[in-house]
Amino acid sequence: MRRIHGSNRNLFLPILTSIGVALMVIGAHGQSVTPHKLPQPYTTPSAMHFPKVIGWPVKETPRVPNGFIVDALATDIESPRWLYVLPNGDLLVAQSKTAKAPKDDPRLAQAMTDAGSLGTSPNQITLLRDANKDGRFETRQVFIAALNQPFGMALEKGYLYVANTDSVMRFPYKDGATSIDVGGEKIVDLPAGGYNNHWTRNIIFSPAGDKMYITVGSQTNVDEEGIDAMDPHRAAILECNPDGSGMRVFASGLRNPNGMDWAPNTGALWAAVNERDELGDDVPPDFLTSVREGGFYGWPYAYFGIEDPRHKAERPELVAKALIPDVPVGAHTASLGFLFYKGTSFPARYRNGAFVAQHGSWNRSKFSGYRVAFVPFNVGSTSGVEDFVTGFIASEERKEVYGRPVGLALLPGGALAIADDAGNRIWRVRSTGTQ
Repeated sequence: MRRIHGSNRNLFLPILTSIGVALMVIGAHGQSVTPHKLPQPYTTPSAMHFPKVIGWPVKETPRVPNGFIVDALATDIESPRWLYVLPNGDLLVAQSKTAKAPKDDPRLAQAMTDAGSLGTSPNQITLLRDANKDGRFETRQVFIAALNQPFGMALEKGYLYVANTDSVMRFPYKDGATSIDVGGEKIVDLPAGGYNNHWTRNIIFSPAGDKMYITVGSQTNVDEEGIDAMDPHRAAILECNPDGSGMRVFASGLRNPNGMDWAPNTGALWAAVNERDELGDDVPPDFLTSVREGGFYGWPYAYFGIEDPRHKAERPELVAKALIPDVPVGAHTASLGFLFYKGTSFPARYRNGAFVAQHGSWNRSKFSGYRVAFVPFNVGSTSGVEDFVTGFIASEERKEVYGRPVGLALLPGGALAIADDAGNRIWRVRSTGTQ
C-alpha cells in the first residue's frame, strides 16, 4: 500500500483550501438528488486509526430506534461475512476473512488482526434452519466446506452459486438439503486478492434469472502503480450468463463494489461502493448508486466528478465522462452490505428505503461507520442518511469496538439480519409494531 508522507502531502496543503465543492448529483437514470458539498483533498492528514475488537459483553447488544428490538440469532459463529436466505427460510452464512498479511508492514498486519480483519479464513458456508418457525435456529451445520474466501451467494434454477475470491462456483441444490457434499463446477475465473479487504466477490442474478452480475474490487488503493489498469475486470461489475459464458464488463470505475440489489420502484441495479483512501478524513465519501450499463464512475482518476490529485491531468477525458454517484454515505465507512427493504413488517417509512452495513473506518482520525445506516427513498430522490443500528463502538478513546457489521438479509416475516464478522454474531432487528 503506497502512502503520501510528509513533504509529498505538504506540496498540496498551501494551495488546497477547505472550500467545499457543491455538486448537484444527477443519478444514472436521470433522477435529481439533494446537492451536497465535499471538502478539498488533504484538508486533514491521512490517518491510520484501526479499531481493536474486544467482543460483545454477555448482556450487551447493538442499539436500535424506538419501536424496534434487536437480539442475537447466532453467537460464536466465526467470521460471518455474508448472508443469503433460501426460499424455504434457511439462512446461509458465508464465513471468511482476509488470509494474507501485508508482507512489508508488520504494524499494519497487527492492526488488521486487532480489527478482526486478518487471520485464518473459515472458508465455508454454514446453514441455519428454523424448522418450527419460532424465530430460533435449531439446526446449525456446515453446508459447503473447503471454499476459497467465499462471499456472495445466489440460488438460481436449481444451482447454488458461490463467489470465491478467485472464481464463481455452482453446486446442484435440492430444496431442504442441509449440506452439499458434491463437488462444485467452476464457471468463472476471477482476479484474486486485493488492497486490504478487496478480496470480496458478490453476485446477484437479474430478476429474469438470465444474467449474473459479479463485483470485483481493485487490487490497489488508487492505482498509482498502474496494476489495475492492466485488468479491465478489476474495479468493476461484471455480467455473464448463468453458465459463465458471455463475460463482459457491465460498469467500470467502481473502486470496490460490494452489496447489490434491484430497486423496487425503477428496477435498476444499485450497488454499495467503497471509495479511495489517503486524501483526508472526509474525502471522498463511499456511496450507493444506480449502476448504468456501460457506465464509468471515475476510479481511479476522479471521484464525484473531481479529479484525484494523484492522477492529475493523466486522463481528462475519463474525468469528464465519469458518472456522479447517487448517494454519498460518509468517507471511509467501508459500506458493504446493502439492500432495499421490500418487507412489510417495518413501519411504512422504511419500505423501499435502503439499508447499508458500514464495517467501519481505519483511514480516519475519528471512527466513521460501525453501524447499519438507513437511506429513506422517495420517488426519484433520497432524503439523507440516518443511523439505524448503532452501538458497535465500545470506546472511541481506547479505539475499541464490540463488533463490525457486514452482510444484510431480509428474513421471512420482514426482520433484518446483520452479519457481525468481528463480533462473531448474527443480529436480528424486528419491529415491535408500536410506531
